[in-house]
Amino acid sequence: MNVILLLKHKDTVKYVYENNTLRQGLEKMRAHGYTAIPVISEDGKYKGTVSEGDFLWHIIDKAKSGGIKEQETAFVHDIMRKDFNPAVKIDVEMDELLNRAMSQNFIPVTDDRGTFIGIVTRQDIIKYFVSR
Repeated sequence: MNVILLLKHKDTVKYVYENNTLRQGLEKMRAHGYTAIPVISEDGKYKGTVSEGDFLWHIIDKAKSGGIKEQETAFVHDIMRKDFNPAVKIDVEMDELLNRAMSQNFIPVTDDRGTFIGIVTRQDIIKYFVSR
């Protein structure tokens, strides 16, 4: 089975750029009802995933040192957790996807150059294995 058959392509997936502000990231997540969203660089490389919790903890930690207005200068890359929701390559095996799906709602997929090409959702992986 080729992961490409389960892939939700980048042009159909919502994501944020690493240099988006905290506000821009939160607004995009809220608008689409996401609890986590992929983060990419301006040149399309996958940088990680940012979650509601990442935003929340950043706001709480920084609230002690200033108001909410000062937090608007924070960027998504400032609040991301290192190595959270790592990507897989396009040639990943289905067993690896299933293992990842146990702890991740979606699995980011990159090409050989690290360019973000889309995601595979937990729901799609479960549907695949159920249909077998």
